[in-house]
Amino acid sequence: MSQRIFDNRLRPAVELWVAVILLGIAAVLILQPGQWSPLMPGIAVWAGLGMVLLALYRFWQGWHILQYRANLKRLPHYVLDADEIPLSRHKLFLGKGFQWTQTHSQRLVEARSPEGRVWIQPGKLYQWARAMELRYEHRPRMQWLTNLTRSSRWWNTLKPLPPVGGDPALHGVGVEDERDTWIDLGDRVAHTLVLGTTRVGKTRLAELLVTQDIRRGEIVVVFDPKGDTELLARMWAECQRAGRLDQFHIFHLGFPEISERYNPVGSFGRVTEVASRIAGQLPGSGNSATFKEFAWRFTNIVANALVALGRRPDYSAIARYVTNIEPLMMEYYAFWFDREGIENWREQVNTIAQNIDPKSLTMALKSRDFKAIAYTQFAKARDLYDPVADGLRSAFEYDKTYFDKLTASLLPLLEKLTTGKSGELLAPHYGDRNDKRPILDWMEVIRQRGVVYVGLDALSDAEVAGAVGNSMFADLTSIAGQLYKHGDNLGLPELAGHKRAKIAIHADEFNELVGNEFIPLLNKAGGSGVQVTAYTQTASDIEAGIGEKPKAGQIQGNLNTLIMLRVKNEETAAVLTDQLAKVRIYTKTAQSAATDSSEPGSGVEFTSSNSDRITEAETDILTPADLVQLPKGQAFALLDGGKLFKLRLPLAGADPLLPKDMQAIIRWVRTERLGEDS
Repeated sequence: MSQRIFDNRLRPAVELWVAVILLGIAAVLILQPGQWSPLMPGIAVWAGLGMVLLALYRFWQGWHILQYRANLKRLPHYVLDADEIPLSRHKLFLGKGFQWTQTHSQRLVEARSPEGRVWIQPGKLYQWARAMELRYEHRPRMQWLTNLTRSSRWWNTLKPLPPVGGDPALHGVGVEDERDTWIDLGDRVAHTLVLGTTRVGKTRLAELLVTQDIRRGEIVVVFDPKGDTELLARMWAECQRAGRLDQFHIFHLGFPEISERYNPVGSFGRVTEVASRIAGQLPGSGNSATFKEFAWRFTNIVANALVALGRRPDYSAIARYVTNIEPLMMEYYAFWFDREGIENWREQVNTIAQNIDPKSLTMALKSRDFKAIAYTQFAKARDLYDPVADGLRSAFEYDKTYFDKLTASLLPLLEKLTTGKSGELLAPHYGDRNDKRPILDWMEVIRQRGVVYVGLDALSDAEVAGAVGNSMFADLTSIAGQLYKHGDNLGLPELAGHKRAKIAIHADEFNELVGNEFIPLLNKAGGSGVQVTAYTQTASDIEAGIGEKPKAGQIQGNLNTLIMLRVKNEETAAVLTDQLAKVRIYTKTAQSAATDSSEPGSGVEFTSSNSDRITEAETDILTPADLVQLPKGQAFALLDGGKLFKLRLPLAGADPLLPKDMQAIIRWVRTERLGEDS
């Protein structure tokens, strides 16, 4: 029973001593078969060979114990060069790992017991080496010794532990079972959530997944609020390796000189989406809800007018007409009257304007242009009605003081989005031939099976980054709806064998981007081939980003695959541990007893007994504390229908195609995309 429950690996490796003894006996039997053995020489030799085999088996058993103890302190080095990353057309590679079971929980309890810690804690010699390195750090004459102890060569038993922190036993208890871990690509349309605190491997995991998506030929969109140049460089190198540099697009608010231009409100399925994308960035709780709704209505009025006039909405145009709606209203009224075929309407409007009595006007209209007022009076006198014109008129007749209060939160946002070089990116002039920067169009990207890097530079301006990111999500949601209904070849000739490519969206620092626009993307876009991988630090970040706990729960409920690296609070860890079953853990307690003899003269002074008592208790297969102690580059994951896996991510190896710095990418964009001289 005990042998089946306990591995008994945290003990002296007595098998090695047995192996040495067996090898000694075997040497005597083989080398001196007739001198030291009562067996016949021929039989002695064969007996010696049998003992050699038994010695090898015992040595393997002893070495297995030593290796197990070593893995509890230091895991084997795991690095993959860029061209060594596995690729499958049907599965996604996640690194090395194993399925976590009751056996591994049992081993972890044993390793953390006082008896187990004796075998896996660094010894005094290791501690001396670390203290010596600090003591002689600034003594040149002792550098040879410190370099010797710091050496990572195999023969150095005193080399420092890897700077990954955490408890290596979490993976060491199952490292012998680890293998390449994959998930089926069909599970990705159910979307993936990656949780982990800063600097624990989220970006490395993103690089691993993005690399495979690019090589697989999928449409790849990476949102990076921080604007991480390392991730951009990795994508550029992988596109070059896969022969897809002509499909690579860069949108970066931090590098506007090489960035493609993009109109966040220029593409939509319904005109109301324009107002939703802009007003969605405003606070909507408490008293702010009224102002948000007004801002939405006013923006929607402007957007409807621009679309009716055949003009594409953009941030600059909306900011202009929110500040002063008179020019837009007069332009639309002129367009409306011409469309209705009204004769001599201009002369009649001018006549009305000349005859307006300022004393008859309301306080809201006294500061308005009389000709603009004449347009509205002419339409009212003719009993003309148009929904767009009526909306413009109602906004026009607002008292300016009241209007300024209602748009107090909208105008600063629009000003941020339209100021400086970022404003030139977000409000592109389609007819400017001097600006050679391409204009990003999502449908064109999808049809070309492009790869897009979106750097939002949130460290410089988080509000602008959030507004652009949310608008892009909303744009992609609208595109997903079109793909679901019509595919990606609407309006194009049918091609034999054409298959719609999958769209892999990777959203780093997901909490910076999440908004109401993201919910339908998760709920309904799976049928369009959209597969989202969201990366964030804590579960509460999603709630903070979306602003409502029910919506945060809705988002988490649609992210079916969960990968969790090291986290720093139990609430986040509970997102994983609350979904796991309990297991039975066994503990062994040694008991000793001694009893004095009750029969004088019997020759027995006392009796003693020794026994082992095994107790069992039901406990969690994994605790939140385990997730807090994870080393860097390691994770637990719920894969394949809720099975718990322990993962270890590969370190990045050599990549000759990786650019040395951002300047190499800038030079490539200027020469290859913009046609500038190098």
